[in-house]
Amino acid sequence: MPAYDGARFNPPAALALVTVKSEQLGIIVRDVPMLLDTGADVSLLPRSQVAALASPDARQYEVEAFDGTRSTAPVITGELQFLGKSFRGQFLVIDGWHGILGRNMLNNLSLLFHGPTREWREQP
Repeated sequence: MPAYDGARFNPPAALALVTVKSEQLGIIVRDVPMLLDTGADVSLLPRSQVAALASPDARQYEVEAFDGTRSTAPVITGELQFLGKSFRGQFLVIDGWHGILGRNMLNNLSLLFHGPTREWREQP
């Protein structure tokens, strides 16, 4: 089972490494850190990891954080691979060292979050 990250999150949080691909550009970015966030509506990619996939004239969307702050985020088109599954479409890009895997993807998976041992895994 992958361990929760207790070094960068307090309290410790479930973190996964995913692969992001752009077939248009022929670029593959591996080991993109993503917070597994069942409270997030959508999945967001970290600019620090996927900047090479962004177009300077990318469409911008307004996003609102849990604390009510609003900002704009560019969109990229690509494929996110996680646990042997592929999710294709448009993804918003945010600042920060990690992205967020939200319910738009997590609701397609069966995952077990075991807080006492600070581990998570895919359920068969």
